[in-house]
Amino acid sequence: MNTSNPTASPAISAPAKAACATCSVYRAANLKRLGVAVETWDYVVALAGNPNTGKSTVFNALTGLRQHTGNWPGKTVTRAEGGYEHDGKRFKLVDLPGTYSLLAASLDEQIARDFILFGQPDVTVIVADATRLERNLNLALQVLEITDRAVVCLNLMDEAMRHGIKVDERQLARDLGVPVVAASARFGKGLPELLQAISDVASSKIVCRPHRLETEPAAIKPALADLVSQLKTAFPALPNPRWVALRLLGGDDTILEALRSGGLATLHTLPPAEAAP
Repeated sequence: MNTSNPTASPAISAPAKAACATCSVYRAANLKRLGVAVETWDYVVALAGNPNTGKSTVFNALTGLRQHTGNWPGKTVTRAEGGYEHDGKRFKLVDLPGTYSLLAASLDEQIARDFILFGQPDVTVIVADATRLERNLNLALQVLEITDRAVVCLNLMDEAMRHGIKVDERQLARDLGVPVVAASARFGKGLPELLQAISDVASSKIVCRPHRLETEPAAIKPALADLVSQLKTAFPALPNPRWVALRLLGGDDTILEALRSGGLATLHTLPPAEAAP
């Protein structure tokens, strides 16, 4: 443990913190900070996507009447949660704000990014518009940089067909390294397959191998390696230090401020009493 870090707790050693990052108590406390109670749910699923992709239609179709709305903790942004059962398991579905990226240029982007990065949902469903796939892949690739537990819901396939657009979802799945489900949520098409894909990823029946940038520009490799090492030492439980390091090198002011203010540690570090598995 880096004892010079004022946000670290002296009562927890680095190995203990790292171990806590993988236990259910640790994750439940993180989700509670982000406003999600998980006591009665087996899995937590995040729903991400660009605006106007039919994300709300997917959310409503999966959750039906079992949903409620409120605000994100400490924010004025509305949030929606719902639930459903599948294969004998209970799934909590959290609808993230619609965003075009996770670069935290807006409050909506920051909320979505923090939930995926620190909440560590069991599955992140990326709803993409099949008629504007190239634009939607920007967000999809950013999500896949953060988490390897994802499913792409290729929505609005009916609109794509009407415009003569054909999408090979099997090839796209191979290229992205995660399940891709073709759907038309407003007509209920593809939803059974989506439910099964979510269940298979959540239960690890399907192990995703998402596409990620294999090599960084040579000029930043030394700085990136050094920064990743420092982050691992200062914040042993940080879910994705490489992604955080890349954002810091990219000038992400929100993560830099969270690092300076201690907010980064607060988001993922538990007091000793809560950390015990």
